[in-house]
Amino acid sequence: MVYFEISRVGFNCGRDKVNCSLYPDKCMECIENHIKKLGFKIHSNIKIIEMDSEDKRLQMFRELIWLKFLNVLNIKHIILMDINSGLPFLNYPVSEAGIDASLLSGFIQANITYSESGRVSDSDSTPAVKHHFFEFQYQDFNILLRNGEFVRLCLILDQKGSSTLKTIVNNFLDEFEKNYRNRLENLRRTGNIAFAGLEEYVADAFDVQLVFPMVLAHTIAPDVLEEINRNNIQTAVLKFAREFLSSKPFFFIYSLLHEVKDIVNLEAKIVLYEIYQLLKMRIIIPTTIEAAKTNVKTFQEAHARKIAHSQVISNIIHNENELNELKERAKRMNEDEARKSMLLFIRKGKTAEKAKIYKEAQMEYEKALYLASGFNFERDVGKISFMILELDKRNTEMELEYAMNAGESAEKKKNYIDAIRHFKKAIQILEQNPNPSNVETSIKKIEKRITKLQANI
Repeated sequence: MVYFEISRVGFNCGRDKVNCSLYPDKCMECIENHIKKLGFKIHSNIKIIEMDSEDKRLQMFRELIWLKFLNVLNIKHIILMDINSGLPFLNYPVSEAGIDASLLSGFIQANITYSESGRVSDSDSTPAVKHHFFEFQYQDFNILLRNGEFVRLCLILDQKGSSTLKTIVNNFLDEFEKNYRNRLENLRRTGNIAFAGLEEYVADAFDVQLVFPMVLAHTIAPDVLEEINRNNIQTAVLKFAREFLSSKPFFFIYSLLHEVKDIVNLEAKIVLYEIYQLLKMRIIIPTTIEAAKTNVKTFQEAHARKIAHSQVISNIIHNENELNELKERAKRMNEDEARKSMLLFIRKGKTAEKAKIYKEAQMEYEKALYLASGFNFERDVGKISFMILELDKRNTEMELEYAMNAGESAEKKKNYIDAIRHFKKAIQILEQNPNPSNVETSIKKIEKRITKLQANI
């Protein structure tokens, strides 16, 4: 007969607590009786939690996913060893911590022998031994280790393992040794073992994919996209993920979480819950670190080709070449030639400025300033510097105007995420203003506007 245990199963008793004479004193007894009638076995350590509402249920899931995330951020390396020989048969790096599994196995064996000898009664290891856990330091890391019947599971952590992580370890070992008992017995007899997909099994058990490099699905079904667009947080997540992927071949949930949290002004665990839903929907897709590395070079080459064909970048390279040529020509100029060239650059700059081609105007003024400074045309240095300063101010005003207009346009369309981002950009421009005039008042007004928009998300 096959025996199963089911965790986190919900049960609706079908009664309204307002009209139930048994609520709340007899609830546990009533639920246990119902469960026994259904043919389930009741353990003495059964845990029953009342969920008051959908909000409480959602809060519980958010908390659960948040704890998963904190636990996996703490894990740097996972090693599975044969409990008799101490030889590792799974050496799984979650990060690039550079752990040598063969060296570590000897260190672990020595520490376990010492811990079990009874000579460490005052150390932190004593309570851990009673509960089949061993905890000790290795280099700059913390080791959390538990023995099963056949295998020894070793987690290399940044910080000490939480109680929830220990529960996950217990559940993993129990399930792993039940599912793979025949193979583990074969390992004990012959020393040979072959596990297909063992890394994937371990990654799923510890939710390691939460720290993998991420990419987006190439296509999203229209009905799924419509559902995402009804969720402001998921919409923001998708938008930022696409922006990350425009400059990098992958992104990480940790970075995405903080970018979105800053915009929507909600608790990190609420944002993470929505990211997790997109993971389950296969909109956000984890990839291995090895696969991500192989894609980086291809991405960089493609990105370099894209930049090379960009008109804006080509103009900058062209202008830099012009300035370098001017520096060479200036070495052979006399004062009269330098003054004529300087005045020509100023005229070109003014023409470009009138046409509102401000970057071109700035480049011409900078070439004029280079000659004025190099030939000590003192009066012209001050005059040209002032022209560049005024041009900078005008450019800043245009950027500010664009950011505000774009924010207001997005707000009218109820695209609150984009509106907040444009208004935050406007604040950044104002904060960089070297000559503030009513800047603080303007920033406070925009911040109030952002707060109102965040309330709509």
